[in-house]
Amino acid sequence: MIGFSLSDEQKQLQADAHAFAVEVMRPVSRHYDLTGEWAVPVYQKAWEAGYLQSLVPKAYGGPGKSQLDEAIVCEELAWGCAGLYTSIMANGLAITPILIAGSDQQKKTWLSKLVEAPLFAAFSLSEPNAGSDAGGMTCRAEKKGDVYVINGTKCYCTNGGYADFYTLFCSTDPSRGARGSSALIVPRSTPGLTVGKALDKMGQRASNQIELHFENAEVPVANLLGKEGMGFIIAMKTLDQTRAAVAAGGVGVARAAYEIALDYAKTRIQFGSPIIMNQGVSFMLADMAVKIEASRLLTYQAAWMTDHQIKNSKQSAISKTFATDTAMEVATDAVQILGGNGYSREFLVEKFMRDAKLLQIYEGTNQIQRLVIAKEIQQGN
Repeated sequence: MIGFSLSDEQKQLQADAHAFAVEVMRPVSRHYDLTGEWAVPVYQKAWEAGYLQSLVPKAYGGPGKSQLDEAIVCEELAWGCAGLYTSIMANGLAITPILIAGSDQQKKTWLSKLVEAPLFAAFSLSEPNAGSDAGGMTCRAEKKGDVYVINGTKCYCTNGGYADFYTLFCSTDPSRGARGSSALIVPRSTPGLTVGKALDKMGQRASNQIELHFENAEVPVANLLGKEGMGFIIAMKTLDQTRAAVAAGGVGVARAAYEIALDYAKTRIQFGSPIIMNQGVSFMLADMAVKIEASRLLTYQAAWMTDHQIKNSKQSAISKTFATDTAMEVATDAVQILGGNGYSREFLVEKFMRDAKLLQIYEGTNQIQRLVIAKEIQQGN
């Protein structure tokens, strides 16, 4: 039987996350957008609320939330501030390779860290010359005795400047291309690891993205996730699972922009009537409402499939594409409805427009998502 109602527990989770967004995130969102500072007070409270460690299973001391739970929370947090949401959500991205391929001991060692203190982890896949083409990575990990020696550069590493450890994807056998990649857990304290400067971005300025430089950095062989050559598979499984949280972020940003545009359209008087009475404006708002509702349903479906161990490569790509394209469209139209006010920093819709753009880019650009979708439908999935 298909149902569309959240459980009482999920409704409470949603209400708590929205209260957090209203009380903790929205009041400071403009400040962190302008300064790009690392929002320690926000993240301390996020950890206390269980959001930084939400996907850590109960067996390892965490809340053990499902991907659907995570999507419900992420929509509300992105409504509060997309940049702050990204920092929080990225912890789930970083630990998912450990959840997928980690041994029991690895899970105990690394996941428990996030439960014990408000720490961050960072997912490290992209390189300066290997973004969408993850199989073209050149960062190399060479096995020597009981250690891997790592050399190379990674980029766009979210939370990287403040992470306690990294889930790193690198080549252990360059001759095999993508099939020669592996996943390693790399502590921040590893000698030979240098954290580069933060990227100065157009939007989501509260989130932190940096380069990582490895020069003969050594990590124990025990830090290998799964087996050598499994890196690409682990990365793709990770993204299938976590893209629903990105889609949820798109829903949250779109909803935030829509709400401001709707309120403005009801109160802005032109030619003696609220501008919402003009068909051109009311139809824009109607389209916003349609696409936000559709985006949420697609997001919930992709997350639900992960929770039920159903292959969701196509559905996660569809949800991420549709919801984040919707966020960009809705935010842009919200700016249009507010006119000159929308383009000024007096209202938040210009920030939502800048923030939405990154949602279409990270965790696989929406062009790559369309390639995934096309491949899946060609295969009859």
